[in-house]
Amino acid sequence: MRTFSHLYEKTISIENLFQAWDEFKRGKRKKNDVGLFELNLEDNIFKLHETLASKTYKHGRYYGFYIIDPKVRHIHKANVRDRIVHHALFNTLNPIFEFTFISDSYSCRKGYGTHKGFRKLITYARKVSSNYTNECWALKCDIKKFFYSVDHKILLSIIKRRIKDKELIQLLSEIIDSYETLLGKGIPIGNLTSQLFANIYMNELDQFVKHRMHVKYYLRYTDDFILLSNNRNDLTQYINILRRFLLGNLKLELHSNKTVIRRLEWGVDFLGYVALSYHSVLRTKTKRRIFKNVEKKITLFREDYISRENLHQTLASYFGILKHVNAYGLARLLRGKIEQ
Repeated sequence: MRTFSHLYEKTISIENLFQAWDEFKRGKRKKNDVGLFELNLEDNIFKLHETLASKTYKHGRYYGFYIIDPKVRHIHKANVRDRIVHHALFNTLNPIFEFTFISDSYSCRKGYGTHKGFRKLITYARKVSSNYTNECWALKCDIKKFFYSVDHKILLSIIKRRIKDKELIQLLSEIIDSYETLLGKGIPIGNLTSQLFANIYMNELDQFVKHRMHVKYYLRYTDDFILLSNNRNDLTQYINILRRFLLGNLKLELHSNKTVIRRLEWGVDFLGYVALSYHSVLRTKTKRRIFKNVEKKITLFREDYISRENLHQTLASYFGILKHVNAYGLARLLRGKIEQ
């Protein structure tokens, strides 16, 4: 296994901190806290560099708030200074760990995402079913309270296998331990580093499924994952194997209510879409959310709260979603809403 050292100076360098700032600020410059930081940008960056270089850096507190996406999520937002450190760390760590990830891990990776993940599910379903002439079964799994359950010691031990820089490990420990749901557990939803940490953590499962269980047709997006087979009994046996590995190695639990085996003809729900033999449709909840949001945007536009450009951007994003499934009728209904 290739390991990496002498990374700390590069991570905290002035050049990397300014690059981290440029990446962080995109789309956020109108935010009050971002604007205040930018007023004295050079002083703030150099001061941050000094605290990192002297090993006196301490992560600040988080600001918590709730969003609906589509379910209620508790987001924890760090201050601007700390989020720049998150980006600086990401610039160092992501190239190191990215090449270790399997090709069927689709969350928070450049060139991947929900659309690509769902298209791959369709490809795999076609292969397993021999172009829909045989049975295809899907074991769909979900981790119970994933972000709240990530174990800090386990996460750091996984990172240490490749990172042999004590100073960088000390900084990573400061970031990881800056947030807890329970003693020594949890990473905050919303952090850039949390997205990377989630992939590093769950890559342990990916490697186990691919190289120990020898499952050919497997996909994962964060803590949602699917295994496909033409044999339902195989999938049934996999459940206990997965449960034992997750609990014993990662201290994670399968969500009992969200671990299901479904036949392709019944519909396999994944990443907002439902795969069926020969075609795909939009998940009912997603469909309702789109209509609700479009109606809200149209009302805001007609009352002059948003611009025509803002409305068209929203509509374009939704039509982009619809083009991945059989949704001609739904797209026509949406256009009808706009033209009313």
